[in-house]
Amino acid sequence: MDLESVKRYLEKGEDDKNRSTVEGLPLRYFERFVMQGIHVDLIEPGRLVCSMKVPPRLLNAGNFLHGGATATLVDLLGSAVIYTVGAQFTGVSVEINVSYLDAAYVDEEIEIESRVLRVGKAVGVVSVELRKKKSGKIIAQGRHTKYLAVSSKM
Repeated sequence: MDLESVKRYLEKGEDDKNRSTVEGLPLRYFERFVMQGIHVDLIEPGRLVCSMKVPPRLLNAGNFLHGGATATLVDLLGSAVIYTVGAQFTGVSVEINVSYLDAAYVDEEIEIESRVLRVGKAVGVVSVELRKKKSGKIIAQGRHTKYLAVSSKM
């Protein structure tokens, strides 16, 4: 692909017709877009297990769960599990690492398990694993580190 074609591909949606549609989306739309359909199966201190069927809207060009959607699930469910140990807020991401090990296809039921590895005064670290619910085969493993803003003593 030539450079101009790459540029056009990346800039698609920048025209006025699509701009009004995108700008009209509600705040934090992306989170809801990925999370819609999540069911909480188990919640306990330091552990959260959720499930969902892979919807067509989260597929990539290869017709399996998009890596960006997977990373977003690691981000959001990794953040959510921090609340289960009594944190008042989840801070900001410092690092997210995702290893993609298998594919999940449309309507396939997946399970997402988040575990707190450590939540201290300033840093929280969690692990998130996505598995095929039927076979238990691992789709992706993620680790998420968050800075938990230290409140001022003033």
